[in-house]
Amino acid sequence: MPFNEKIINGRNGDITTLVEIMRALRDPETGCPWDIEQTFESISPYTIEEAYEVADAIDRKDWDSLKTELGDLLLQSIYHSQIASEKEYFNFYDVVREISEKMISRHPHVFGDSKENKTAKQQVEDWESIKASERKLKKQGKVLEDVALNLPALVRAMKLQKRAARVGFDWPSYKNVLDKIIEEAQELAEAAAKGNSADVEEEYGDLLFAFVNLGRHLNIEPEVALKRTNNKFIERFEFIEIELANKGKSPKDSSLEEMDGLWEKAKKSGK
Repeated sequence: MPFNEKIINGRNGDITTLVEIMRALRDPETGCPWDIEQTFESISPYTIEEAYEVADAIDRKDWDSLKTELGDLLLQSIYHSQIASEKEYFNFYDVVREISEKMISRHPHVFGDSKENKTAKQQVEDWESIKASERKLKKQGKVLEDVALNLPALVRAMKLQKRAARVGFDWPSYKNVLDKIIEEAQELAEAAAKGNSADVEEEYGDLLFAFVNLGRHLNIEPEVALKRTNNKFIERFEFIEIELANKGKSPKDSSLEEMDGLWEKAKKSGK
């Protein structure tokens, strides 16, 4: 079915226009050669990249950029849906219909017959319970079966641990996790002393996993905490560079002791 030029040229700024634009770009006879060649697999990395750019705009509180980045992310949904439509899997309106139904079914306290006030904590618990029921209907019986493989490792570790905790596989207190971290750190030290790189990597991964677990018990998102520490590191290192430049030097010209002293100075100055 040919795309609708009238809708595109009308530029109403609604979702139908964007769907038609993508159909036009993917038209095998008159579309864009690059767009025609794309597949689910080739577009997937761009989808991930656009999601990160949305998060970056939010972190920078750049609301004009956020508007742009949200549009780019929306385009990814349109793109995948168009490819799916060509293969007769589903179309964009099927996507919208399914997420709408999901949001209604997962918020019975808002859209159900007996509305009630709930705390955010209660809603999270109910949400997870409803999701578990949905997995059973899809015959996804295993607890960890549908945790996405391509999530960032820290995020995936957190999701795996939360899922396991829902069925009782969890430490009773963060203090137990601290003990586990000490144990894993000792095992890492022993592996490093033996010099087997595969064992060192495995023990290092175990230690990271334990730290994610600690974050979960302390209600800390590891990805967010590490991002803030990264930014703090950048600020303090740039402070070192500026201080050294004032002396006509660079990090390469300086000793570790000198840079460490400037690092402490940066900490005291609130960097």
